[in-house]
Parts: sequence; C-alpha cells; structure tokens
Amino acid sequence: MAEPWFARMRACGADVREVMHDGCPTACIGDAAFGYVGAFKAHANVGFFHGASLGDPAGLLEGTGKSMRHVKLRWGHPVDTAALDTLIAAAYRDVLTRLDSSD
Repeated sequence: MAEPWFARMRACGADVREVMHDGCPTACIGDAAFGYVGAFKAHANVGFFHGASLGDPAGLLEGTGKSMRHVKLRWGHPVDTAALDTLIAAAYRDVLTRLDSSD
C-alpha cells in the first residue's frame, strides 16, 4: 500500500533522492525533504513536510501542525489516486520553489 506512493515521489524528477528519516523513506531534493511514506500495521501515511501550504481541493490532507500534513491510507478504503498524485507533484514543485528562493 505504501510502496507505490513512494515510487511516485521518486519519479518526480532526476534530482529526487531517498533517505531514511525517523524510520521512514523520505524523498528529498538535496537536503530539502518534501515527502515521506510511513507504513503501520493498520494504515500508511503519505506525508508532506510543507503540507500546510499545499492546495488540497479534494480534502485529503490530515493534521494540524504548523507545517506537516499527511494523507492516511487504510486497507479496504479507496484512494483518490489523481488527487494524491497532484499533492505529490505540488509538494515537489513547492520544495523546488523554496530552494530557488533561498539562493
């Protein structure tokens, strides 16, 4: 359930690299993380480090933290794949913009 979503993060661009952070595979551009996937017994989370700033018209994102948000995937529950793909692409573009503006 989790692996295909991390594969989508890795496929965002040739500049994406994978690191392990807090036991979760994390997608980064350089040292800037933009997404992760956490697998648990009853669910998986597809998380975004700057998720609070992402547009989410489908209402998939959960969480109330200052920056991070996640999409909780549960066995037997359908996933809005198009909306989640859009969030992953937006998170990738967002971190690229953040990196460009920090130069």
